[in-house]
Amino acid sequence: MRIDDETSYRESTELEVMRQNLPLAGARVLELGCGTAWMTRQLAEQLRAGYIIATEVDQIQHQKNLLIDDLDNVEFVAGGAQAIDLPAESVDLVIMLKSLHHVPVDRMDEALTEIHRVLKPGGLAYLSEPVYRGDFNDIMKLFHDEREVRQAAFRAVEKAVAGGGFQLVRQIFFDAPGHFRDFAQFEKQILNVTHTEHRIDPELYRRVREAFERRMTPQGANFLKPMRADLLRKREIEQTC
Repeated sequence: MRIDDETSYRESTELEVMRQNLPLAGARVLELGCGTAWMTRQLAEQLRAGYIIATEVDQIQHQKNLLIDDLDNVEFVAGGAQAIDLPAESVDLVIMLKSLHHVPVDRMDEALTEIHRVLKPGGLAYLSEPVYRGDFNDIMKLFHDEREVRQAAFRAVEKAVAGGGFQLVRQIFFDAPGHFRDFAQFEKQILNVTHTEHRIDPELYRRVREAFERRMTPQGANFLKPMRADLLRKREIEQTC
């Protein structure tokens, strides 16, 4: 397994990567860390997942998600990946988008163990993580440097595969396009998230804004964010005579 492979990238949205690599139609899906549920809606409406359990550890965002009333095949649940309130072998797919590195480092192994537990034999886990480089990352690390937690998340996945419970199906490296119309949108979506408290004094705020403004064009600020998706399969129990 590789944490990065600069020779293997292509520009793609995460939605398209999942469309090409996951058997979502009719599947029972667990989405861990659904955030604002934007991708949850795409999974339900565009990729036609059969039923989605969408979890979120941020209680403020979870309460907002509970107000969504037009996704009949989605159930919103409060909770984190390290303690999943579902029966064993109850889902076909587990999806975790840019959120494994948000699990406390000392509980990442538990999260992978829980994912393994709730997957049916032969079920798939799709774990995508941002790669630590690129223009967007250069801005982010000014106020929220994730180098260590992203490395820890990769090591946890490596360990889960090495332990024999998961088989690595493939790694997918892609550049995900990102767009902000202006700094106000960046501030709202990135600086003012409720799941993380960013300690930003006026001087740091100035530096972040200046770094962002250097990327601005008349059409807004555009980024290509390098991503890695690790696709794992839960090994099926071998039958013995």
